[in-house]
Amino acid sequence: MPDKVRCAHILVKTLTEANNIKARLDKGEKFATIAQSVSLCPSGKRGGDLGTFTRGKMVKEFEAVAFALQKGEISAPVKTQFGYHIIKRIE
Repeated sequence: MPDKVRCAHILVKTLTEANNIKARLDKGEKFATIAQSVSLCPSGKRGGDLGTFTRGKMVKEFEAVAFALQKGEISAPVKTQFGYHIIKRIE
């Protein structure tokens, strides 16, 4: 397991929204474009880019998925106290 990763994410309120976004991504829509238009996180303005982070910096549900993804892989919806995330591992 890596010590640090770089990820982007899209944050929405409901599982239905997250599933719809995942379906759009699976059809080839650009992650950054969707993040800029719908993400509730301020990182959406940067295409969802959260930059590089180490273990212990994110909530545990988010971190577990982020560190398990392969470079370029996009997660299924992940529920945290903030809502539902779609996570993309960049590096």
